[in-house]
Amino acid sequence: MLARNVFRVAQPLKLNVRRYSTEPPNSAPSQKFLYGSLATAGVLIGGYYYYAQTPAAGKTLPSPVEHKDDSDAQNKGKSLNSVFKGGDQGFVGLKLESVEEINHNTKKFRFALPEKDDVSGLHIASALLTMYKGPNMEKPVLRPYTPTSDEDEQGHLDLIVKKYPNGPMSTHMHDMNPGQQLMFKGPLPKYPWSENKHDHIALIAGGTGITPMYQLCRAIFKNPSDKTKVTLVFGNISEEDILLKHEFQALENEYPQRFKAFYVLDTPPNSWTQGKGRITKELLKTVLPEPKEENIKVFVCGPPGLYKAISGIKPKPQDQGELEGYLKEMGYSKEQVYKF
Repeated sequence: MLARNVFRVAQPLKLNVRRYSTEPPNSAPSQKFLYGSLATAGVLIGGYYYYAQTPAAGKTLPSPVEHKDDSDAQNKGKSLNSVFKGGDQGFVGLKLESVEEINHNTKKFRFALPEKDDVSGLHIASALLTMYKGPNMEKPVLRPYTPTSDEDEQGHLDLIVKKYPNGPMSTHMHDMNPGQQLMFKGPLPKYPWSENKHDHIALIAGGTGITPMYQLCRAIFKNPSDKTKVTLVFGNISEEDILLKHEFQALENEYPQRFKAFYVLDTPPNSWTQGKGRITKELLKTVLPEPKEENIKVFVCGPPGLYKAISGIKPKPQDQGELEGYLKEMGYSKEQVYKF
């Protein structure tokens, strides 16, 4: 194996990727959501979930919270408020502040927090649940997203959302204009991170499954005391589908001995020098830390096809399920793998 050489000069990879990096989601069996007060259905795997819930009769959705302009927010002695507190806290309405087009089907949405010095309250790693109920919908749609803004940023949070065919939440968000409101709840706890929890982690992502991986990377590399090594394998359809590539390139330039990224495209341009086609077991054997190494962790996030091939699917959002696929064949244990 060549994993021990992964932090030397990376060689171009010419391999094949299955067309699963940006495929639309498929429905899965209904189940209870993490928060006991919400009955949910239609769980999608690997960051492609959405849930539907019928509000109790006579009840209305909570009123959105306006963004207040508080001149005292700059007072350094003022403790910062976390907007999302978890537990039995209800949904909080946030106003869309701005929209930035990233590519043909992806936009970045900035939502204003209630106060300019508020922080989101998210921890590493966690996500937010969004909710929308259209005028002709019997049930609201719920969909989790991992913000791409830093957890310490004040006054706003950012989401990168790809629009999928027949995706009710992504379609609604892509139709939104600044000034409109969207309901949020959270944090939804994922993998709890602390500095130097692992010596080396590997991130295997497809499509928008990159956002929780980026959240982990931000936490690791902004902390001078955290010396964790990180290897990223990221599969997409085309080069323009590679989200957050500039951010990952900046990490690779600043931390060449600790961060390596390997990209695989299904339809690469002629000038492409990295992986082509499928994320294969041979590629993972080459770049991932070996399973016999101590204190490693492999994270997987993406559409259902990626999970099935690499790690096996998650039966429920809170159930990791059994380890299957390439990682099992390569000798990793269930305890060494986490599926977002």
